Amino acid sequence: MHEHGLFRIAGVDEAGRGPLAGPVTAACVILPPDSDHSRWKDSKKLTPLRRERLWSELRLSAALIGIGLASAEEIDQLNIHRASLLAMRRAVENCADKAGNLPDYLLVDGLFKVPVNLPQLALVKGESKSASIAAASIVAKVLRDHLMADCHEQYPQYNFLQHKGYPTKAHRAAIAEHGPSPIHRRSFHGVREFCR
Repeated sequence: MHEHGLFRIAGVDEAGRGPLAGPVTAACVILPPDSDHSRWKDSKKLTPLRRERLWSELRLSAALIGIGLASAEEIDQLNIHRASLLAMRRAVENCADKAGNLPDYLLVDGLFKVPVNLPQLALVKGESKSASIAAASIVAKVLRDHLMADCHEQYPQYNFLQHKGYPTKAHRAAIAEHGPSPIHRRSFHGVREFCR
């Protein structure tokens, strides 16, 4: 794309569509020109330790990183699809704030484009096709894991540290026993049944 005058190409991805609790997080990453693109892999194919190491590498590099999230409350108000797009838009805007201007082009994981007035391409399984999307997937996943670790401190009875809000058997049992916490997605099956 550089031959078309597009130098600031950003990858955008989100994490946390499926959990019963916590935010959906998103990241927008512009890798530096000298980045070894082979290092960046789909976050789901990496161990937690490897994701953390790559996250640290990204922060120490010249990469431009924007992050965005949509809260459980916003997910309930908008639905998970629209909330995911909102988180991605916030990540793009955050990246632009840090960079001083908007990216030239977005590569977005999935079927849908980000609701911003920028040229962009949505790529199904984009993490395997674009290093910048793969890097964004790592940032979004690590950010969400850190946020859920913080939530575990607030609400230890749900053991968010273990399952990160995903609908495991133990998590479902904790919701049945304790009822939903303030960060549970009350519109989701598995939570709404226990809302009063």
